[in-house]
Amino acid sequence: MSDFAYPLHEECGVFGIYDRAGTEDVAAAAYSALYALQHRGQESCGIAVNDDGVIQGHRDLGLVNEVFTPAVLGSLSTPTAHMATGHVRYATAGSRVRANAQPMIVRHGRGTMALCHNGNLTNALELRRQLENEGAIFHGSSDTEVICYLITRNRLRMGSIETAISKTMDVLEGAYSLVIMSATKLIAVRDPRGYRPLCIGTLPGGGYVFASESCALDAAGATLLRDVEPGEIVITDTKTGELRSIKDHCGRPDRQMCVFEFIYFARPDSVIEGCSVHAARLRAGAFLALEHPVQADIVIGVPDSGIDAAIGYSRQSGIPYGIGLIKNKYIARTFISPGQSSREDKVRIKLNVVREAVAGKRVVLIDDSIVRGTTSAPVIKLLRDAGAKEIHMRVSAPPFLNPCYYGTDIDSRDKLIACHHSVEEIAKIIGVDSLGYLNVNHLGMLAAHDNKQCSHCAACFDGCYPTEIPTDTGKNRFEEKLPEFKTND
Repeated sequence: MSDFAYPLHEECGVFGIYDRAGTEDVAAAAYSALYALQHRGQESCGIAVNDDGVIQGHRDLGLVNEVFTPAVLGSLSTPTAHMATGHVRYATAGSRVRANAQPMIVRHGRGTMALCHNGNLTNALELRRQLENEGAIFHGSSDTEVICYLITRNRLRMGSIETAISKTMDVLEGAYSLVIMSATKLIAVRDPRGYRPLCIGTLPGGGYVFASESCALDAAGATLLRDVEPGEIVITDTKTGELRSIKDHCGRPDRQMCVFEFIYFARPDSVIEGCSVHAARLRAGAFLALEHPVQADIVIGVPDSGIDAAIGYSRQSGIPYGIGLIKNKYIARTFISPGQSSREDKVRIKLNVVREAVAGKRVVLIDDSIVRGTTSAPVIKLLRDAGAKEIHMRVSAPPFLNPCYYGTDIDSRDKLIACHHSVEEIAKIIGVDSLGYLNVNHLGMLAAHDNKQCSHCAACFDGCYPTEIPTDTGKNRFEEKLPEFKTND
């Protein structure tokens, strides 16, 4: 929960299910899975269902329980439907409008396709301009629609949807984990660098599930099989009921899993690339204790994403762990606070202090990141008002120094407090006695397993971008006017 009450915006979450046995309510399974993935996006959501080759769906702005009322979910639940896809979205590209909600359903001369996307294309603007100049008509402003159009165009020219997808991957740059449903196939796709997670699960009665995180498999009653490899196209064909894969885009040496999945994005009960997210955050806390020791009486974590690292800090340092902050879990991100003029008031609605835990004590406060630093001070003040004697903040990520172009809502260095202030200055601004960040050299060890470090992307921390940096990175860049060009009119 970076910046406490106003965190970094999460990634999207994707899901797909194929029930070979015909015993599952696939719409209900998708609903349960999206609930488990709700932390990855709260702006919009949707479910598409394949009923004997006919694809229908529902998508809208809002949380899963708001969009899918019993009546809506009931309209999608049919005993003959054996495939479904689902999506939760936060807009890293494109505005918050219903047209950008997913799954996107496309009907064309070869059939119908429903597509869900997690990630961000770095060459989306270039591709969209090319398509528009060739006569393509777009209904929304997300880069997902670019992917849909390219796959559809290639599908009209090729013999199968998987070959169309492979052809499309030749021109895509950046991060994309996709779940695609056609009349007869459910397909999972991961970009060749593997920025965003995507895993495969098996159903007890036969069939397969694809999801951004393994916690969604648990919610759908599936068992984790493996991760989709970077560059892999995994196809579930209803004619055979089995998995097959295309690996023409696999094998890149520069695999770049987003390390912030382990720090913040993913749920702690998920397993990504063979590594427990919970274990990764415990390691982050332990590293912080070694890097930034301090004499203190209690370690507390900012709920929810700072808690695991706080436990790790406590275990390594020997300082007791305690619950010092309580989060109001019944306030959605769409909450409007009429008449509230200060950030402090808004923080008080979201967080409250357990006074008995911190009064008169030297407190170590653990959070996953500081991005803008705009709301940290009010939370520190809450702890001071509750009687905390000292407050030493430790952050389980390095300072954010660079924009992210692969699906995180950080598009400008102007908004990053660490770009303009030293650690000591930030500590003074937010009102803590000391401040310590995770060393960037420890990032690769967070997700280590089997004595191997995870190959990761940490460009937002170290500035080492694995792709060419796009020139136009605005969130609403697709809503701007086309550049003028000469015609023969």
